[in-house]
Amino acid sequence: MDIRRVPYDHPDAVKLDDEVQAEYHERYGDGGDATSMAATDFEPPNGAYLIAYDASGRPVATGGWRSRDSNGEGNEDGDAELKRMYVVRDMRGIGLARRILSALEDDARAAGRLRMVLETGTKQPEAIALYTSTGYAPCTKFGYYRFHSDSRCYAKTL
Repeated sequence: MDIRRVPYDHPDAVKLDDEVQAEYHERYGDGGDATSMAATDFEPPNGAYLIAYDASGRPVATGGWRSRDSNGEGNEDGDAELKRMYVVRDMRGIGLARRILSALEDDARAAGRLRMVLETGTKQPEAIALYTSTGYAPCTKFGYYRFHSDSRCYAKTL
C-alpha cells in the first residue's frame, strides 16, 4: 500500500468521503455525519489527511486528524480528533485501518498533540473493536454527537 498525505478536498478524498457518508446513512439512517469540517482543518501543522492506494493506484482507505482544543464541546487542550476513518468494503480485514490509524497517531504526536480522540457509534462495532484493541479507552463525550445515545467517544494518550 502507498499511503499519501492529500488535501481533504482532493478528488480521491471527496470520493471516499461520499462512500463513508453513504455507509453512515445505511447504518444510522440519518443522511451521514453532520459534523462541521473544512479542508483547512486538515492542513499541517494542525492536521493531516491520508489516503492509502493499492498497487493499481485505486484509493482504498482514508483517515484524518484535526487539532482540537478546549471549546465548550468536551474537547481538551492538545486534542487531535480522528475523522473519516474508512476502508472500502473489498479491502477490509487486511490491516489497512490499523496502518492509517498508526500513521495518523505518529503525525499528530509529531505535531505536538497530546491525545487522540474520536467519536463513533454503536452501529459500528468493527470500529469500536479496532479502537479498543489499539489502546483507546472510553472518554467524556465531545463534539456534535455528544448528546446522542448511539454516540461513543474514545481517547488515547499520544
